[in-house]
Amino acid sequence: MRPATYIYLFIFLFSPSLFSQELISISDSLLHLKKKVYEFKNEGSFEKAMITLNNGVKLAESTESHKDLIDFYNLYIQLHTEYNKYDKARVYMTMAYSVLNYYNYPEGKALTNAFEALTLLENDPEEALAIIENIKSNITLEDKNNAICVNYIEGLINLKQKNYQTAQQIFEKILPVEHEFEKDYIRANTLLQLAKINYETSKFINGEIEASTALNVANEYNYPLIKIKAHHLLANIYENGGNYEKALSHFKSLTAIHNQVFTQETLKNNEDIAVKTESDFFSRILDQMNKDAIAQQQTVNISKLTSVLSSALLIIISLLTISLYRNNQIKYKTNDLLLKKNLELQIAKEEAEKAMQAKAQFLSTVSHELRTPLYAVTGLTHLLLEDNPNSSQKEHLKSLKFSGEYLLNFINDILQINKIEANKLKPENIPFDLRKVLNEVVNTYQQTAKESNNELVLKISDDIPSELIGDPIKLSQIFTNLVGNALKFTENGHVKVIADVKKSDFKNILVHFEVQDDGIGISKKMQTTIFDSFSQGSEQINRKYGGTGLGLAIVKSLLSLFGSEITLESELGRGTAFYFDIDFGISKTTQEEPEKVKTSLVNDDFFIGKRVLVVEDNKINQVITTKILAKKQMSCDIASNGYEALDKVHENQYDVILMDIHMPGISGLKTTEEIRKFNTEIPVIALTAISLDESKDDFYAAGCNDIITKPFKPEEFYETLAKNMINNSVSSES
Repeated sequence: MRPATYIYLFIFLFSPSLFSQELISISDSLLHLKKKVYEFKNEGSFEKAMITLNNGVKLAESTESHKDLIDFYNLYIQLHTEYNKYDKARVYMTMAYSVLNYYNYPEGKALTNAFEALTLLENDPEEALAIIENIKSNITLEDKNNAICVNYIEGLINLKQKNYQTAQQIFEKILPVEHEFEKDYIRANTLLQLAKINYETSKFINGEIEASTALNVANEYNYPLIKIKAHHLLANIYENGGNYEKALSHFKSLTAIHNQVFTQETLKNNEDIAVKTESDFFSRILDQMNKDAIAQQQTVNISKLTSVLSSALLIIISLLTISLYRNNQIKYKTNDLLLKKNLELQIAKEEAEKAMQAKAQFLSTVSHELRTPLYAVTGLTHLLLEDNPNSSQKEHLKSLKFSGEYLLNFINDILQINKIEANKLKPENIPFDLRKVLNEVVNTYQQTAKESNNELVLKISDDIPSELIGDPIKLSQIFTNLVGNALKFTENGHVKVIADVKKSDFKNILVHFEVQDDGIGISKKMQTTIFDSFSQGSEQINRKYGGTGLGLAIVKSLLSLFGSEITLESELGRGTAFYFDIDFGISKTTQEEPEKVKTSLVNDDFFIGKRVLVVEDNKINQVITTKILAKKQMSCDIASNGYEALDKVHENQYDVILMDIHMPGISGLKTTEEIRKFNTEIPVIALTAISLDESKDDFYAAGCNDIITKPFKPEEFYETLAKNMINNSVSSES
């Protein structure tokens, strides 16, 4: 036995972390290490399993136990495949094959081949199945441990190939499991695979039973990876059966286990130990190669070799000296250049920051100034709709109301287009009716279509569910731009809006959208830049048709939020067609109409006689707010600035205060702070056009109870008033 063997024996036999202090044989040491690897692997301790494996390989190498060495390499492969680290598994597979090339161990080779088939499963399942068939036809597996592993992998491959009957027969033959080290672990995994087969073949009751049994075994012996897989499968089974409460419970359980097992620290430690182990492997290989090289060099003439090496060394030193000198010269010049460039970049950075601040201030001002007149437009429109207009006026007023609301959202998205590029703006995920959204867009443009003698047609597939999960506002903006563009460049023709199902399951639906026209078309040259900001077909087109050239750029930016891309087909004089796909969720329940949900809080009698203080400096806004309050028979006082508001709150009792923020004298926030010094109970609601640089947190910090953004929907306005007045009365009683 070599000297190194005694050293390794001493380490492994007397290490308190792995073995007792009594003297045991090398064979027992190797067997004990294998057992510990299985235990650590099954309980999810990747790092401990890797350390134990590394020790096992060292001991097997030092004692030239080739069979055990191959077994440890196969354990490396098995560990990494269970964690889906196939690239790492192939590294150890190469090591196993290198030993198998000169050591005959058929069963070990069969297991290595089986694991190779497993790594090929995703990309080449046919080849994987061929490898398994070759193993079965050429080798009789006497070792029960190896036989079970090969059969289990064969079952996985057939399951992946959807050979459900064959896979089921294979897995059922494995039970009851007779494995020396992981009988219960394989039993739980086998039950889990049988549950998957039943799930895939719609035998959900059987699947539930087997998955639950697998979960019980995993809980009893603490197998985290199996727990995660079992919870996930049970969640899918219950969700498919409509038992969403149980499905959610299992999803929460698997998330909790996953977060506990796969922490950032654990993942980092796993990666570090994997890299270190590979490094140890390659270091040992290099050491062996160096030893071989030294042995060969002993047969060479030492003096001649020394002479050659000395000459080579002198040449290398000379070259290195020259290289270092040149590198130092280059380094000095480069450092000087970098200092100058850094200074230039710092100046450019400061200029860019100033420009961004100026842009933000400009957008903030524009935002506020546009919202103020929009409040008048939407408010007056609502009041006119409440005055029982005739049917033709009513349709026009509804279109005006929709356009006003759209314009507000349009302004918001224009102000936040820089957030899209910075990935800060995310689409909403709320229930909505796709047909309603598209009909509103089309109805808005029907009058425009008539003026250009165009026919505007909407075609929506009957297969699209009545309620989807997505962002209706941004979707409306996309179609408003596309339909508006199509009508602008089309006369005496047709514009079609089409929505059809491209792919669907019980959770999601991929909808294919098209907007087609037979207008003037777009040239091949302009198709490459048509989605750029401020891009128009040509200067002549810009003069004739007008527009900012932002429409398609906004469409492209908004679609990027949905993970979608827009494409077009066009020919001059023959029209244009725009295409894109969006993935929506499918709502499980029918959402109540928003108005019903909101007005269910109180009835109209609640508002009668309520007294409101409106703090607002704009005369038109005073009139509109007063009339909207009067619709519910509320009385109100007007304060044109903060000082008047403070006097009125001192002198009178109010149920609620509507506070504008931007006023002459003292601001609405300062006024609210002063009110809170002597009255902490009265609800104060900020009624304001929030600008880009304002934070809602500042409003609440000043003492506001709630915020209503101008312009608003009257239904939401009344709901917010009622909510705050009710909350105040409840707190007063308590």
